[in-house]
Amino acid sequence: METGEVFTRLESRHEGLEPDEIRDRREKYGPNRLPPPRRLGPFKRFLLHFNNILIYVLLAAAGVTAGLGHFADTAVIIGVVVINALIGFVQEGKAEKALDAISGLLSQQATVLRGGRRQVISAEELVPGDVVLLQSGDKVPADLRLFRTRNLRIEEAALTGESLPVEKSTDPVAGEAPIGDRTGTAFSSTLVTFGQGSGVVVATGSTTEIGRINAMLSSVQALTTPLLRQIDQFGRTLTFWIAGLAFLTFGFGYLVRDYSAEEMFLAAVSLAVAAIPEGLPAIITITLAIGVQRMASRHAIIRRLPAVETLGSVSVICSDKTGTLTRNEMTAQSVATAEASYDITGIGYNPHGGFLQDGARLDSPERPLILQTCSNEEGPECQPLLLEVCRAALLCNDGNIRQHDEHWAVEGDPTEGALVVLALKAGYDRRLMNEEYPRTDVIPFESEHRFMATLHHDHAGHGFMIVKGAPERLMEMCAYERFAGDDRPLDTERWHARIEELASRGQRLLAIAFRTASAEQRSLDFHDVEGGLTLLGIVGLIDPPRQEAIDAVAACQSAGIHVKMITGDHALTAGAIGTEMGIGDGSRVMTGRDLDELDESALRSAVLETDVFARASPENKLRLVEAYQAEGLVVAMTGDGVNDAPALKRADVGVAMGINGTEVAKEAAEMVLTDDNFASIGRAVEEGRTVYDNIKKSVMFILPTNGGQALMILGAILMGAVLPITPLQILWVNMITAVTLALSLSFEPPESDTMRRPPRDSGERLLTPFLLWRIAFVSLILVSGTFGLFLWETRINGTPVIEARTIAVNTLVLFEVFYLFSTRYMFDSVLNIRGLFGSRYVLIAVVLVIGLQLLFTYAPFMQALFETAPVGTDAWSRLVAITFTVLLLVESEKFVIRRWRLSSSRRT
Repeated sequence: METGEVFTRLESRHEGLEPDEIRDRREKYGPNRLPPPRRLGPFKRFLLHFNNILIYVLLAAAGVTAGLGHFADTAVIIGVVVINALIGFVQEGKAEKALDAISGLLSQQATVLRGGRRQVISAEELVPGDVVLLQSGDKVPADLRLFRTRNLRIEEAALTGESLPVEKSTDPVAGEAPIGDRTGTAFSSTLVTFGQGSGVVVATGSTTEIGRINAMLSSVQALTTPLLRQIDQFGRTLTFWIAGLAFLTFGFGYLVRDYSAEEMFLAAVSLAVAAIPEGLPAIITITLAIGVQRMASRHAIIRRLPAVETLGSVSVICSDKTGTLTRNEMTAQSVATAEASYDITGIGYNPHGGFLQDGARLDSPERPLILQTCSNEEGPECQPLLLEVCRAALLCNDGNIRQHDEHWAVEGDPTEGALVVLALKAGYDRRLMNEEYPRTDVIPFESEHRFMATLHHDHAGHGFMIVKGAPERLMEMCAYERFAGDDRPLDTERWHARIEELASRGQRLLAIAFRTASAEQRSLDFHDVEGGLTLLGIVGLIDPPRQEAIDAVAACQSAGIHVKMITGDHALTAGAIGTEMGIGDGSRVMTGRDLDELDESALRSAVLETDVFARASPENKLRLVEAYQAEGLVVAMTGDGVNDAPALKRADVGVAMGINGTEVAKEAAEMVLTDDNFASIGRAVEEGRTVYDNIKKSVMFILPTNGGQALMILGAILMGAVLPITPLQILWVNMITAVTLALSLSFEPPESDTMRRPPRDSGERLLTPFLLWRIAFVSLILVSGTFGLFLWETRINGTPVIEARTIAVNTLVLFEVFYLFSTRYMFDSVLNIRGLFGSRYVLIAVVLVIGLQLLFTYAPFMQALFETAPVGTDAWSRLVAITFTVLLLVESEKFVIRRWRLSSSRRT
């Protein structure tokens, strides 16, 4: 259809719908969203948690014990398996809710015209007939019939598989045209890569083209990470060795020690149950989920869970400047014309402020600055050229400023918002100016040509063009400068000196130029503005650095993380801001042109010595990320624009801005910052390191327990002694320690040196040599104390086996209680107030496990189930004294390691 017919069919108009029409259509068509993806039912999701090779081994053991008539053993084994599945099931439900919450935080917005007024609304509120405005970086919020385009190109890979963007137009196409040839339509969920356009909504929600293939695109996000895959492989390897060891143990006991086959099978089952860390996968999943939730509370939303692990090994952060390191409240701070220079008071988007010349205010309540008819005789406070710059900045502008309660916010680009504020401070009214000088055509700003141009006509028919953009680009396009109301030849040398002077103060510069046009000219092309312009002036803008970002940069640097600033700003501006942020010293700044002249080898060398990069193109940013990765560094890249998307996708962790970031940037990133603040990246890196530390602590805590239990069973069989602990009792120990003591380690806060040590090697194995040593060391302590006390009780003290086993179980659990405190810190001493009492989760877990052990020991029903007996106070005193030694021994080992590391660092 022709566009006019489309508007007629939809009963809409170019100015958009009125409120009554919107309300009626929302009731008729419903919200503009796709139906939620189909998910597995609760029962199927619960059963999937039994799909683990370690669980298979336990279930097989339960089946054999049931066949042998040991139903109590069977019941406890099944109970442990079910409890672990329940933990995973509950956590998975929380993860799904977290993903839903993330989807809400990343909800799409749309810019619309309603009742002739431009608004930014949630995409869900769109209805057929709405008029939507598109620009580079937007995700199309619904199926649109385009009625106005300007160099509009849209990537439609989600629908057609064609990776190249499609150039759009307003012309109708044949009714049978395939999707890829429907150039007059913009489809929901496709990405605008270039230009601007306007369209009317023709389909929403499930009636869109993307809605038709929603079933193919929608799937539950998998939460499997490289770390979990490593744990799964570890489980398979461990199962193989456990099965082999159990088989050999069965053969040795049956053939050498003359045990019965049933006894040895139960012993082999005990060995397998003892050695299997069945709670470890659940603990790791919970630790990762807690890390994601902590990051979300600190303004870092993880879109892809593997980023949690990668964050812990980030060694380089390539950060954009505007909005990330700075406040994202651009402020026009100075204006330079050929006549004079002016300073502007006020910060941010609040339009209150004024103008200074040589330190003196130009405006006053008695004599406002905005005097359209002033003459040169009216004195220094009348500044017609300054007013002309402010008016041009307002007209060649797509931004807007709105007040919400006492807060002023920008709608559109922050830089354009600052120019609107500049004009408001000069006394101009946006609505009146648009009515007096309506816009006829526009060349939108793009990074390729680095300027924006608008064509205007007043009501008398006079036409003129306004161009704003990078000063060095406009200097090439200008032949004249405005001075005292006349145009004179451009003094290029003087302007370059003023540009350098302003840029050295950390200001971002925009030049504003002017040219007359004929009354008949109704379109604007590049050749219209390529030369012959008159330079009106240069506006200096600054985005003040965030104090918390300055602190975060320092924290990252102390953590061995190199922070690089990559910006599109002028080199001098970038150097000045970098120096203020503590990134580089301002003496070495590389521009995009410098990078283009380097081959790959020279680039890899240069990037290691440079911290600030200016005037960087999308290709430059991508090359920089690849160069750092080629040097073996793990790169986090921040960005908010379309030009950042390739580098965000290439980086190990792409970080997009959640407030001012484009949809393209968010789609390419693994993490989204909800406050657009660099400090949140530093906190996320700290949280990533903490998550990995806590996983290592959980492994370091759980595996010695399994190792000690297995060694006790193996030692008893080799010695021909009575088993010091039964399979049921082993399962009891594993169950209560996993859901109490081990789980408490998932909540551990960062250690004091978390952000003072260098990044970990991304290829580092989870079971490092140190971790293997600690596991073996503690396993020997546990087996020596527990088995030794059991033998002393039975052979020296004459204690009945049931009571001796009860003592052995309590000894093993108390060993773990004392070892838990030591595990809180990898190397630091825990023998202080913070180490012993600094975690309420650890203290709660200890109280719970002691309470459960008292039930295990003294409750009649527990005695009947687990074959336990009451323990006297003298036995308790012995086992407390013995188990306390693990804390002393491990703390002594830490002391030796700290001294060794200190002496090694001194020698280095």
